[in-house]
Amino acid sequence: MSTTSKASQRINALLDDNSFVEIGALVTARATDFNMKPGELPSDGCITGYGVIDGNPVYVYSQDASVMNGSVGEMHAKKITNLYNMAEKTGAPVIGLLDSAGLRLQEATDALNAFGEIYMKQTLASGVIPQITAIFGTCGGGLGLFPTMTDFTFMAEKNAKLFVNTPNALDGNEISKCDSSSAEFQAKESGIVDVVADEDTILAQIRELVSMLPSCNEEDASYVECTDDLNRVNPELAGCVGDTSIALSIIADDNDFFELKKDYAPEMVTGFIKLDGITVGAVANRSEVCDEEGKVDKKLGEVLTVKGCEKAADFVNFCDAFNIPVLTLTNVKGYEATVCAEKHIAKAAAKLTYAFANATVPKINVVIGKAYGTAYTAMNSKALGADVVMAWPNAEIGTMDAKLAAKIMYEGKGADVINEKAAEYAALQNNVVSAAKRGYVDMVVEAADTRKYVIGALEMLLTKSEDRPAKKHGTV
Repeated sequence: MSTTSKASQRINALLDDNSFVEIGALVTARATDFNMKPGELPSDGCITGYGVIDGNPVYVYSQDASVMNGSVGEMHAKKITNLYNMAEKTGAPVIGLLDSAGLRLQEATDALNAFGEIYMKQTLASGVIPQITAIFGTCGGGLGLFPTMTDFTFMAEKNAKLFVNTPNALDGNEISKCDSSSAEFQAKESGIVDVVADEDTILAQIRELVSMLPSCNEEDASYVECTDDLNRVNPELAGCVGDTSIALSIIADDNDFFELKKDYAPEMVTGFIKLDGITVGAVANRSEVCDEEGKVDKKLGEVLTVKGCEKAADFVNFCDAFNIPVLTLTNVKGYEATVCAEKHIAKAAAKLTYAFANATVPKINVVIGKAYGTAYTAMNSKALGADVVMAWPNAEIGTMDAKLAAKIMYEGKGADVINEKAAEYAALQNNVVSAAKRGYVDMVVEAADTRKYVIGALEMLLTKSEDRPAKKHGTV
């Protein structure tokens, strides 16, 4: 492997020192049409091989933009599909470092078929081994499907481009008006990209992510020795109902929370934490975004949105496929109410509901604020199979806000009656105790004690086994 190319430098920076073993180094193109000279195409523009990250085996391919702009042809693709074959047989993640002009036009239908073969391998590997892609240069056209068919996508903030159609090819648009290929657009608007950063940070964060994931779907949840206090008490948690990304950081071992899709649908938080050394997938409603000083920077609604539901559903599906327990922090009072949202919210909420109900991994729900109506039901409620549901003492669980319920039930009555009945409704129906009496909440815990109770529930649930009706797959 040439150590001077950017493609090889990325591999060396990603993997543990001196651990990379290149395979297929002598492979080159077979095509000679349109003045192609196979002998001048080292590795056919794609370096492939295996190595380790913190001792965890991984397979890596890195496209070399210095060789025909990293374009994908027959042998370029064959190297990638071969890598997938090895990864599936040995049960290890595949990491793709993308920097390519796309389909190699000189190879025509051979190149077109090559794309299809890679898509097929990505499909077969989905849910079997973790797939991670990082975009460092151009990733356009049919190549744009590569990252979207994998589990996690990283993108360089300055030089990377991700698109199916270039910005200038979109009706009524040109790149200075809206750069739809930029990392910012793909992270905030499309939700394809999980992390946007500079190149060095991306490689470091891929290493961190790999250390949190199981190698394949047949391995139990990723585990490391925990040195943090399992019974740590955190009085500050009670003030984190709004910004749950902070709450998850506080609960986690060593306060380490790996957030995914941070810029997309910020009202729904997703990411990984360790609890007693065990990797846990976290999903949480967020109604506030706080700055580094802890001051509220942005207010968000306590509602399920279309983007938030889809973001969370995809994440829960990944966790379930790889036997990763799921923890939810719930604070929701309804659904997004706009004309635009109404077109999609029912389907999106159905996907979220289905994802939680369909997941057979250990599921723990902590109600930290409001939990109203079917929006709460969709958020990993007892009815959807949550194994343990906890609630903070001041949480509210019910069909809707007490005053609104009173207005509906006593329509036409005066304000005094409405207020009186609202107080009665809140006391009888919207409090944690009434939900616990009916078995919808298993325990009421002080916010400060959340970490130790969640860890206790997690340890109890690790041997969980759940049978479901036999079927090929669901259709929601």
